[in-house]
Amino acid sequence: MWYLGALVVAVVLNFLLPRLVPGNPVDVIVSSMGSGGVSSGARQKIYEAYMQEFGLNQPLWQQFFSYLGNALHGNLGESFSYYPAPVSGLIGFALPWTLALQIPAILIGWIIGNVIGAIAAYKGGGWDKSVFTGALFLSSMPYYCLSILLLYGLAVGLKWFPVGGSYSLGLSPELTWSFLGDASHYYWLPFLSLVVINIGTQATGMRAMSIYELGSDYVNYSRSLGIGDAKMTRYIFGNAMLPQITGLALSLGTMVGGALVTELVFNYQGMGTLLFNAISSSDYPVIQAVTLIITLAVLLANYVVEVLYGFIDPRIRAAKTGES
Repeated sequence: MWYLGALVVAVVLNFLLPRLVPGNPVDVIVSSMGSGGVSSGARQKIYEAYMQEFGLNQPLWQQFFSYLGNALHGNLGESFSYYPAPVSGLIGFALPWTLALQIPAILIGWIIGNVIGAIAAYKGGGWDKSVFTGALFLSSMPYYCLSILLLYGLAVGLKWFPVGGSYSLGLSPELTWSFLGDASHYYWLPFLSLVVINIGTQATGMRAMSIYELGSDYVNYSRSLGIGDAKMTRYIFGNAMLPQITGLALSLGTMVGGALVTELVFNYQGMGTLLFNAISSSDYPVIQAVTLIITLAVLLANYVVEVLYGFIDPRIRAAKTGES
């Protein structure tokens, strides 16, 4: 019921917030015609035609129920900026680019970061200090800052990678080895900017949780009973992993929105770039569709974590058994 209530609130805000911004997409479209020699009378007729075509001349409550009915039937509408292109087509083009970039960066960063953080907490000493300092520095650095540094150093300075884009001009996206090889040259810089920050963030979190678990009463008591380090290590890092699993699920849930600033820095045509362009032109259907997908993905990720915790954490299973 809580998830359903959160979804209802999110859908209402998803509809209202873009419309609270001053102006509307028709203003943006018609204003661009002023430099083309179109008379003011003709622009007024075009304005009224677009308002009627997009349904923006209807009362707000009527627009909401139209949006809700279309969304329930899986109809995300048509883009105002790229009219009459369907929003589903724009998302279908941008989403694979974002998933191909974010899924490997999140998973690889999560695995490497947790391993480094756990080893640092277990070993302590100079290793722990150096790992903590480096991880804290990386986790505190914004994505766009590292993106700009990598772009300037490796693309502009050393010219090892293209300056920006997703693939070379003149090519069309297709599942061929030649195209994938070309796109891979544009892939590595945005990938590195994401995975390095993820490693630092995960290492910092895992180290903190592992140190907390290492100082827990059950660890000291178990060691006094003579339980070996190998078995205790499984308990310690198993418990320390629980918050990290939550973070992984939320990262996977929010990735459908794209790494907005990173994609903009590298001119990478994913969901973040699509959302930014839609906000710039007040393209309501695209904004609503992207934010709705993000909302559903986050709610689903939270729900999956709740279910998995029952299998992963024996304390939850024991509590449920005691209640029954």
